[in-house]
Amino acid sequence: MINRQITHTAGEGKHRVQLQATFTEEGIILTILGGEKPHIGAMVLAEPRPSLADPALTSCTTTVVPRLGHKDDEIARPLAEELARRSGQPVVAVAGLHVEKAQKEDIDLLVKHAREAMAELLRNSLIKLLP
Repeated sequence: MINRQITHTAGEGKHRVQLQATFTEEGIILTILGGEKPHIGAMVLAEPRPSLADPALTSCTTTVVPRLGHKDDEIARPLAEELARRSGQPVVAVAGLHVEKAQKEDIDLLVKHAREAMAELLRNSLIKLLP
């Protein structure tokens, strides 16, 4: 059973990023889409666990599967790990953001907007949804 879906967006035009979290009883499915051509660029599975250096802290074991020629995992991995650590739930993230002939400024804006959407999710939604 799906408990709840929450969507947050940040940015405008070709730099707009949409983040959607689907909360289930046994984990969270996170989609991070944006740019001019949303697609499937990478998949990340982040499993929270006690840190090896300090068991009082939460870390993650993470599996990353990027599509050939894609770098969407560079956005998906840190967001999936943050959500897994903060929620204590496994997180599967699928990300695909594309701007044609992207320059460094385009990539920086997509990363910034993805982080802003995640911050909004954590600030306004996560606490209310977890046991």
